[in-house]
Amino acid sequence: MKPFVARLMAAAALLSIPAALSAHRMWLLPSATVFSGTDGWVTVDAAVSNDLFFFDHQPLRLDGMKVWQPDGSEGALQNGATGRYRSVFDVKLDKPGTWKIGTQMSAVMGSFKVGGVETRIGGRRGPPQPGAPAPLTVADIPANATDVKVTEVSGRNEIFVTAGAPTTTVFKTTGKGLEFAPITHPDELVAGETARFRFLVDGKPAAGLKVTVIPGGKRYRNDEGARELTTGADGVLNVDWPTAGMYWLNATLTDGKATTPRATERRMSYVTTLEVLTP
Repeated sequence: MKPFVARLMAAAALLSIPAALSAHRMWLLPSATVFSGTDGWVTVDAAVSNDLFFFDHQPLRLDGMKVWQPDGSEGALQNGATGRYRSVFDVKLDKPGTWKIGTQMSAVMGSFKVGGVETRIGGRRGPPQPGAPAPLTVADIPANATDVKVTEVSGRNEIFVTAGAPTTTVFKTTGKGLEFAPITHPDELVAGETARFRFLVDGKPAAGLKVTVIPGGKRYRNDEGARELTTGADGVLNVDWPTAGMYWLNATLTDGKATTPRATERRMSYVTTLEVLTP
């Protein structure tokens, strides 16, 4: 299976299954989120696994991974490597402020039937991968097709690391899809304190959005510890942190505001890993 197809299928699976029930979850895990000075490095693990932050299923591919520097310009990913169960890479934090690291995926997926035979369509929007056959698109659906099902899929999987004093430029939103607009800086989370994160859909507050928060370390617990939270009318989510550690946060939303011809719905997701420190 081509890497980009595998990633797309994994993303679609996560978008179609409630986070607390999904067997496999995509995640990025930084070696730390807060650094002093501008001579540090962060190492990031990237994988899909059953238990959060343990390598037991498959790696996340790095061809779609990006780095945003504190001023919003593109940074560099270094020393990237992909193994059997995880990918790993480094980012040199040579500028002060908050950096963003992650992936942004946008695709159209679906299927149709001709003569009772089902054919699938779908692929990422963007340049084709070398050697990969071009995926079928909505334009390839014939006039005599039946059972046409087309869905827009988009997702963001991001982490934030700060060198020196935290900044906010990397949180600038685009007004498209499901986005994270934190009120509490994600690199200033402390156990026992409540954080406030705003979520937006097409630039407007995502009211009533379901968000799952899960602490790492499930392998050493009987209970997963997942919490299902909901944003208020202003799109703001209040999260308290019972203990320090790494947490996985996932929000998913499905609506009928697709813009692709013949698409009847769009599915959006947002994933981040957050580090909560001791007081």
